[in-house]
Amino acid sequence: MGLKAVHFGGGNIGRGFVAEKLHLAGYEVVFIDVVDDLISKLQNTKGYTVTEIGGEGEKVNNITNYRAINSKHNEQDAIDEVASSDLVTCAVGPNILKFIAPVIGKAIDKRTASKPLAVIACENAIGATDTLAGFIKDSKNTPQDRLSSISDRATFANSAIDRIVPGQDPDAGLNVKIESFYEWVVDQTPFAKEGHPEVSAIKWVDDLNPFIERKLFTVNTGHAAAAYYGHARGKHTVDEALDDKEIKKLVYDCLAETAHLIVKKHGISTEEQNAYVEKIVKRISNPYLKDVVERVGRAPLRKLSRKERFIGPASQLAESSDKVDALLGAIEQAFGFVDVEGDEESAELGKILKSTGAKDVVTKVCGLEESHPLFSKIVPIVEKVQSNKGLK
Repeated sequence: MGLKAVHFGGGNIGRGFVAEKLHLAGYEVVFIDVVDDLISKLQNTKGYTVTEIGGEGEKVNNITNYRAINSKHNEQDAIDEVASSDLVTCAVGPNILKFIAPVIGKAIDKRTASKPLAVIACENAIGATDTLAGFIKDSKNTPQDRLSSISDRATFANSAIDRIVPGQDPDAGLNVKIESFYEWVVDQTPFAKEGHPEVSAIKWVDDLNPFIERKLFTVNTGHAAAAYYGHARGKHTVDEALDDKEIKKLVYDCLAETAHLIVKKHGISTEEQNAYVEKIVKRISNPYLKDVVERVGRAPLRKLSRKERFIGPASQLAESSDKVDALLGAIEQAFGFVDVEGDEESAELGKILKSTGAKDVVTKVCGLEESHPLFSKIVPIVEKVQSNKGLK
């Protein structure tokens, strides 16, 4: 019997990154989602293409050997597929993990295979697999008398993923355009006993934290900063924003501050981090991605939260009395990303700024307590945005 992977989330990252790499590694992929139209398309289409876009041109991979299940209507089928699979992955968004946990929990509980099921969450969040495992181990999803033996049936490993998926053509269907560069790093230590799944695209490491923070505080910080500055100055795409010398310098200034943190904290050399920064700026400047700033900037509440791309590094730097001026500038632009059409979090941010005092905004949105050294630096920024936007 061949290898089988179940992937939760049939969106662009799921189809264009995770499933693509699993397919190329020889897995049959079973997609699980609750979007009726998406599942119907997957069930009625024998294949789709993933077009990798890079400076060297385009490469097209044809993805086949997959099935799809709508867990909203066929939960038991989804449970059975997960229970008999070799690997479970997901790319559903951090806020959706709690909704997929019941199916995975029931599947793990009924698993009979001798080798534990490998569970790897592929989310743009720190410790996403740990978060998913916490939901799975909740008494609503796993009988508490079975918790002590759950490691016999499942192995949970955190990961860090990095690949830019730009906006897609309106008539693309299931086909996905995606950048050619990618990084998929997974903690191998949980697999010490049984061995990790064989997926050539994965880089297996003993310490994931440096990779997670380097990626989040370089790729995500730089990408979002360019988008927010670009939006504020009327740019359409990220590459257009970075063609503006002033915006490009502002982004580099942000990444100089995060680089200082990464070098000091993780022992990465200055030369290596600087080279990584240059590679990332070149990637996000790729005009072929046509990466619209509103798409990159969407969900500002999440991006302004405590462990995310701006507050995460700025809070750590402030704790060491290190420079955070450039990050504060990007944070100001992020707070100004309000009432953007089609972005629910942008609308909600506008409501919060309009109805809440600056100090309470910083606590609520950024998760900072008043005693934190970064708190007093962000309060005047919020007050400025509220005044400029006529929100107070």
